[in-house]
Amino acid sequence: MTTPTALDTDEARARLHELTVIDVRTPGEFAGGHLPGALNIPLDRLESALPEIRGAADRGEVLVVCASGARSENACRTLAGHGVTAATLAGGTGAWATGGHDLHRPGGGPRASWAMERQVRLAAGTVVLLGLLLGLLVHPAFQILSAGIAAGLVFSALTDTCGMAAMLAKLPHNRPRAADLEVALAALRAR
Repeated sequence: MTTPTALDTDEARARLHELTVIDVRTPGEFAGGHLPGALNIPLDRLESALPEIRGAADRGEVLVVCASGARSENACRTLAGHGVTAATLAGGTGAWATGGHDLHRPGGGPRASWAMERQVRLAAGTVVLLGLLLGLLVHPAFQILSAGIAAGLVFSALTDTCGMAAMLAKLPHNRPRAADLEVALAALRAR
């Protein structure tokens, strides 16, 4: 499948008023800062939102955003597989902020969360340290935990996927509340 069209941050900023922006990160990441006017439809909820996204795409251009551009490219491919054309933001919200553009942060509040990459680094580091400590203090077989995480990180880099991120995305602080998702879908229907 072809690579989705990518808009650079300056072009996206100039056209923000005419784009429907869908942020496919987890709700916790979204609450930590997103493009002004973006709607949060997490990647694992994308297919259930297809009717609303298709309707928005019929009325204008859709821009899909994530932290770095990897998840948004996957989302664009998924949408293309269902006949919906969408562009991705090159470099994601990281490039947006680096380019000097403001991210909307709605008060931080209790829903604010670490970026998924940071959550993965914490979880991976914790399991590696735990495996090493248990291997030294209890039994060397526990070091298999550390080896398993190392293998997973190598696989993640080679395939540009992350099983640990997929698991962490299922934690309650990373899940959309039904009301939040319905608000985003209603906003898509209204555009």
